[in-house]
Amino acid sequence: MDRLQLLLVGFPILLFFSDVVNLFSAPPPPPPPKHSSRLHHHHHQHPPHVHTQIPDFPTNSQTPLIGGLGYGTRVDLKFCVSCSYKGTAMTMKKMLETFFPGIDVVLSNYPPAFPKRVLSKVVPVLQIGVVAVIAAGDQIFPRLGMVPPPWYYTLRANRFGSMASAWLLGNFLQSSLQSSGAFEVYCDGALVFSKLQEQRFPSEYELKDLIEKRLPGSSFGSNPGRVVL
Repeated sequence: MDRLQLLLVGFPILLFFSDVVNLFSAPPPPPPPKHSSRLHHHHHQHPPHVHTQIPDFPTNSQTPLIGGLGYGTRVDLKFCVSCSYKGTAMTMKKMLETFFPGIDVVLSNYPPAFPKRVLSKVVPVLQIGVVAVIAAGDQIFPRLGMVPPPWYYTLRANRFGSMASAWLLGNFLQSSLQSSGAFEVYCDGALVFSKLQEQRFPSEYELKDLIEKRLPGSSFGSNPGRVVL
């Protein structure tokens, strides 16, 4: 029983410290390219078939078309991944690439505020702690020199239901803390639409007009009476 208690108490603490270290640690540098020493033999050999993994957020699905209407313009679509906004972002990306050939549309995640990110790391630790207390509270409280509180006996009366409720509630809380509800559109670094401010998504033609105003050499601003269909 001593080993079980040590495992139930030590495992949440280990998870908490590992999450804190990962939260503040910098991402690892990309691996250096490998240069083959037998380049002159490549015309005698067939290269092996390599399965490439498509990234979640394709930063540049096509080579920018030199001379296209959108060439030299970068649009950043930063959205909440945990809110399932990826489909809307992909639709907007394809629309902009169709209307403005050569434009560079980059999709990325818009993270929540720093306090919410920290709390989202604490929730799993609390989940495991609550489950451990429900499972072995009669051994944990005496070791700490405490008398089991009344709420412990209430939870212990329906042990499996209490564990399931704590796990589901923790998952819901973690999902809420990880969501930012954002769909922010930047054109060459300037914010042109913010769902956080407008409390709505932009329509396709609305976003098209907003980006067109920012294009170099666009005549949209010089003719206020122009209507874009």
